[in-house]
Amino acid sequence: MAERATTQQPPQAPAEDIWVKCPGCREIAFRKEVERNLNVCGKCGHHFRLTVAQRLAITVDRGSWREMFAELAVGDPLGFVDSRPYPVRLEQARKQSGRNDAVVVGLAAIGQRPVALGLMDFEFMGGSMGVVVGEKLARLFEHALRRRIPVVVFSASGGARMQEGALSLMQMAKVSSAIARLRDARLPYISVLCDPTTGGVAASFAMLGDLNIAEPGALIGFAGRRVIEQTTNQQLPEGFQRAEFLLAHGMLDAIVPRPQMRDTLARLLSDLMVRRPRALRR
Repeated sequence: MAERATTQQPPQAPAEDIWVKCPGCREIAFRKEVERNLNVCGKCGHHFRLTVAQRLAITVDRGSWREMFAELAVGDPLGFVDSRPYPVRLEQARKQSGRNDAVVVGLAAIGQRPVALGLMDFEFMGGSMGVVVGEKLARLFEHALRRRIPVVVFSASGGARMQEGALSLMQMAKVSSAIARLRDARLPYISVLCDPTTGGVAASFAMLGDLNIAEPGALIGFAGRRVIEQTTNQQLPEGFQRAEFLLAHGMLDAIVPRPQMRDTLARLLSDLMVRRPRALRR
């Protein structure tokens, strides 16, 4: 008796790969639909976090990106061990992200305007800032100064990296000094604060832009809400440390939704470079 023919069904993606739950409105949506909307919830406008690759794809002119200083990598300067040795944590982060550290820098064009661009990778140890992050950002600003082009940095970080101790804190001053030299040359620096931007990153280069703009709903601050409340014995207001609260209190220049970010940056870069004093143009 002939065996009954069977058709093999293609493997189906796990349910968690098909659906995504919005942290803002708690609604369930198709992951692909959210991705088509630039990873913004179509119901409440919540901005999901982006990878570096996703951010580049929606920000820079096609084919213009050229990464710099990708070879820089940190060792274990303090021999730091918590629940795991620091080198083990680094290796795991490198395997997961495919990067040596928590920032990617390079040259690109936005609206046909040359720009030095930095993008922090929150997937790499929470976007924490160590010696490599500080060195790459400082080099980026120095390269922009030599090329006389503007700088844009997208920040997303939990702050200074505790596994590198005081060495990580030194990067705050290091990058801030590089920004000051760029400012002395009247070259613009636009800081884009994404969710979250906290700790030593928020206390240094992320808030030092000639223009500081943020994505909607981004968490921005130094210490955490609970730490502040326990220290001051005060109840903080609703929305404290969110981008909208900071804008209302003069800490930000603008909040720009993700679909408008590229065009906004292109317009700002064009205006800022054209309107520089004539004697400073080369």
